[in-house]
Amino acid sequence: MDGSGGRDDRRGARVGLADARRLEDVVAELRGLDYRYGGGACQVAVESRLPAAVALLDGVTKTVVLARLCTAVADLYNLAGWTNFDQDRPAAALAAFARALDLAVQAGNDDLQANIRYRVGRLHLHYGAVDAALAEFARGREAALLAHSKLALAILSANQAWAHAKKADVAEALTYLRRAREEFAEAEGREPSPWDAFFGAADMAAMVGTVHGELAQVVDIRHGRDGIPALTDAIAGYGRGMTRSRSLTLIWLATVHALDGDLDVATAVGEEAIELAVVLRSPRTRHRLHSLSAAARRFSGNADAREIVDRVGDLGQSGR
Repeated sequence: MDGSGGRDDRRGARVGLADARRLEDVVAELRGLDYRYGGGACQVAVESRLPAAVALLDGVTKTVVLARLCTAVADLYNLAGWTNFDQDRPAAALAAFARALDLAVQAGNDDLQANIRYRVGRLHLHYGAVDAALAEFARGREAALLAHSKLALAILSANQAWAHAKKADVAEALTYLRRAREEFAEAEGREPSPWDAFFGAADMAAMVGTVHGELAQVVDIRHGRDGIPALTDAIAGYGRGMTRSRSLTLIWLATVHALDGDLDVATAVGEEAIELAVVLRSPRTRHRLHSLSAAARRFSGNADAREIVDRVGDLGQSGR
């Protein structure tokens, strides 16, 4: 062997649609693990697949195969970005998202570009860079419009609403939330892309509750009360495969009840959220519990409030 045979062999291999389908199946399986157990359950496995996936691109001879394979590799990088984000590794996440975006552009896949922009925006939103998040969501909308994807638009509108809620802009938040609901209704009956398929009725309800919960924290508690029915519906709608989404939504519901002084309810709901957070390999989920603890601290003289603060504190200690 001359030492270069490995890569030369790959270049000479015929890569076809079957290879793209196998990679799509791998991404779907890994994404399912992420939803159910958190990014820590599959982040290493996702990244270990990247070199071989990229190498496949060297063996493509047909344009139609290249576009589909580029999309599959881009989505694998997209998942790498998301799992790194869930593991509180923002620099690694942004690097993966950037590579995903390059490949999605190469594939000519506007729908995937919209999804990547949404996920980058969510990262910025999590770390408090609201204007950067809004810029990404706006770029995502441009791509979603080119893709004629109502579901992608609904996802972006809902997250734009959340960003405006963080800025205490009630009018803009509720305007974008109304738009998200309309776009989501218009998307009904259309087959979702693999990267958008998570966003069903439960997630739409969760985003309605999230926006109202955010407004409850930064504007007025009455907004939280308006979001309770949506949060309750979302929790009821999440199946076993969406553990992290269920935990995050339970945290919002507990937080809203804590802000309103319904501390017995907040404690019961928060307990379930914490139990899920314990088993999830998701530092992002544990970080979200800080909002629940902060809401409970407003009632430091109450035993239920102290229990919430103590439980969140204990989880933080065990996660170190």
